[in-house]
Amino acid sequence: MSHTRLGLIFVSVAVIFWGILPIALKLSGGFIDPVSLTWFRFLVAFVVTYFLQWRFGALRQFVDLSQGDWLRLSTAGILLMCNYTSFVYSLDYLSPGTAQLNFQTAPFYLAFGGALFFKERLTALQLTCFATLALGVLLFFHPSLDVSASNASQIGFGVLIVQFSVLSWTSYALLQKSLITKLSPNNVLLFIYGLGVLLMAPLSDFSQYKLMTNHQWLVIVFCAANTLIAYGCFGQAMKYWPTAQVSAMLALTPVLSFTANAVVVELGLWPNIFRADAIDIWSLLGIILIVGSVFMVQIWPLYQQKRLKSSKAFED
Repeated sequence: MSHTRLGLIFVSVAVIFWGILPIALKLSGGFIDPVSLTWFRFLVAFVVTYFLQWRFGALRQFVDLSQGDWLRLSTAGILLMCNYTSFVYSLDYLSPGTAQLNFQTAPFYLAFGGALFFKERLTALQLTCFATLALGVLLFFHPSLDVSASNASQIGFGVLIVQFSVLSWTSYALLQKSLITKLSPNNVLLFIYGLGVLLMAPLSDFSQYKLMTNHQWLVIVFCAANTLIAYGCFGQAMKYWPTAQVSAMLALTPVLSFTANAVVVELGLWPNIFRADAIDIWSLLGIILIVGSVFMVQIWPLYQQKRLKSSKAFED
């Protein structure tokens, strides 16, 4: 299977799991604090990833790391911890959909970070698609942009928390990509998970686990599984695809989040926690622009590759 198809599969799985994650995170806010939840997510991910890496003999990659590599690894781990905990905190002030809106600066930071640090060329078509992508995101979320609401100050504080989370996540992602030649994505995540378990343990309240019901355990286990699958697939996608293409696909995440929220509301699940999001004709137009822009960013490189192969075959 080609690298292009592998990248598409991995990033699609990551987007799906990240799209439904805010539902579980919103539910978890009623019975566990963000740091304790993140510690548990990292613990489960570390145990599973360590077993897999040990089983396939991949742990020897750590032997050849330089002091600078270890520093980058440690920094990436701290940044990802900041991302996890701050995004969960933001849900105390914002709805899942609004939080996802403000997180949509991440694909743009990631794309331009790839161009700045990895010299990945952004074509005129890609830049145009990012512009229409930004317009689509604004149209899609325009009902959430009412700053005249009585809780505007609360929303503003939530937005600041999300933007801190965005910068933390983007910096982590770029550091992870810089280590790809030294470590596999799973080994990068293995170290980050282990570091998180150690650093967050003193800050976690383990007494909360004794009070949780079976349903609440299901919620945090899903969050842990989500971490393992989504970040594992994201790391692989960054290995096979340019950063700009990965970042464009991430723009589909809020569409999935709003869809998941709508399904929960329609089914009448947790009515005291979730409310219907306002969707109108402008929001629908935003969805069309988002999906169309992502489609163009992904399809154009495939078209260029196909045309190049046909040209070479004709010359031969």
